[in-house]
Amino acid sequence: MNAPLKSTRRMNAAAMAMATLWKRNEICAVFVCVCALIIVGKATRELNDNDIIITDLPRHRQQQQEPNVPITYPTKVQQISWKPRAFVYRGFLSDEECDHLISLAKTELKRSAVADNGSGKGTVSEVRTSSGMFIPKGKDEIVTRIEEKIAAWTFLPKENGEDIQVLRYEPGQKYDPHFDFFHDKVNLARGGHRVATVLMYLTDVAKGGETVFPSAEVDSRRRVNIQDDTLSDCAKKGVAVKPKRGDALLFFSLTPGAITDSSSLHAGCPVIEGEKWSATKWIHVDSFDKIPESSGNCVDENDRCGEWAAYGECINNPEYMVGSTEVPGACRKSCKVC
Repeated sequence: MNAPLKSTRRMNAAAMAMATLWKRNEICAVFVCVCALIIVGKATRELNDNDIIITDLPRHRQQQQEPNVPITYPTKVQQISWKPRAFVYRGFLSDEECDHLISLAKTELKRSAVADNGSGKGTVSEVRTSSGMFIPKGKDEIVTRIEEKIAAWTFLPKENGEDIQVLRYEPGQKYDPHFDFFHDKVNLARGGHRVATVLMYLTDVAKGGETVFPSAEVDSRRRVNIQDDTLSDCAKKGVAVKPKRGDALLFFSLTPGAITDSSSLHAGCPVIEGEKWSATKWIHVDSFDKIPESSGNCVDENDRCGEWAAYGECINNPEYMVGSTEVPGACRKSCKVC
């Protein structure tokens, strides 16, 4: 047999082998496709059997939640500003919850006060002309449920929060621009700075009563329209949130770096028509009202220890702040280790 014939036969054999291999691969491919169709079909049948579709996912997830665990919905949250960080949760409270807080407060209202920058004591001032009262933590089932929802939304511990303060503003009453973080050592020692505020609106207001951030930094597209007749003149001075029954405003008084945020300056605009009811939960850096043990050796060696502790330095710089048994730190009292 000559060489060309042998070469041709080898090529034919190789071609037949390749054809056989392709055929086997085709069979495998068909088998894989069939299996995939079976799996998809089975999954589809399971989904159809359980009536779970995309629009039902929140409801389905809700059914899978453990009992008594509060559920929050991120899709109901709207960003108001990044400087300060401020967000509105639409429909945070139910009508029942709004009415309940008002009913607890109605007979207990007293003239609102402000914290003195030096002593930290509450004093009556024309800066704040509303009336209000505090509802103790865990007062009843509804109050507890609200506090749990606040903790779930903010991701901040319940024990870091103050009692809920319910406020009533009648026509002409307001709260001038102010900060929620402290300037005095007395309040700083009770859980550090207020890191966040949750302001819940319990009623609609015909006109006025907005919460305004006059120092907020936002781009021009989100700037308040000064021609908006539904806003009071006060609200047009910055980024404003209209009081709407059931909505909640969350804003932070400290930056992510634990520095007091000057853009968190805010005010409660005067009520022009109607009456405004709101409820506020202030949340601190640390557990609120944690009282350190008394000790003659429990002292701070620096006047700024309370401020540093409020900024988280007890954790970030423990060697200096807390120290050790052999070498005590400079701020043991403010760090609440004695």
